[in-house]
Amino acid sequence: MRIVATVNGETHEVDDVWEGESLLYVLRERMGLPGSKNACEQGECGSCTVYLDGVAACACLVAAGQAQGRDILTVEGLADDLGLHPIQQAFIDAGAVQCGFCTPGLIVAAHDLLRRDPDPDDPEIRESLAGNLCRCTGYEKILDAVHLAAVRMSSAGGPP
Repeated sequence: MRIVATVNGETHEVDDVWEGESLLYVLRERMGLPGSKNACEQGECGSCTVYLDGVAACACLVAAGQAQGRDILTVEGLADDLGLHPIQQAFIDAGAVQCGFCTPGLIVAAHDLLRRDPDPDDPEIRESLAGNLCRCTGYEKILDAVHLAAVRMSSAGGPP
């Protein structure tokens, strides 16, 4: 089957997609977008979180055929020609990146949170990121990164 979708603002066509392939596999292996990580393949860890038509979703749980004609935004698509998105930079500056495996999913989930709530408190951040597992950081630096991104984005004039 052929899949045609808009990924990070560009139209992508992928041929010979097997019906059982996940969107995650297609993004990583067929489109060359390795940002979303393959960890649990069960939607439990959040490492593969992407936007599908503006809604955060675990790409490992989306059949590739479901992406036909859809708009997909990955962690790579958050950056622009000027550089990293403020959330991506905040994760670096706050020391929230350790092994980096969970980072793409956490960044997309944090982006989703800050779109809805530009000034979340710790309990709101914890609840919003609860579907993302990190085995390295202990989450405190991740909370710091989300707060830092919120401040930077607010002073820059608004939501992501």
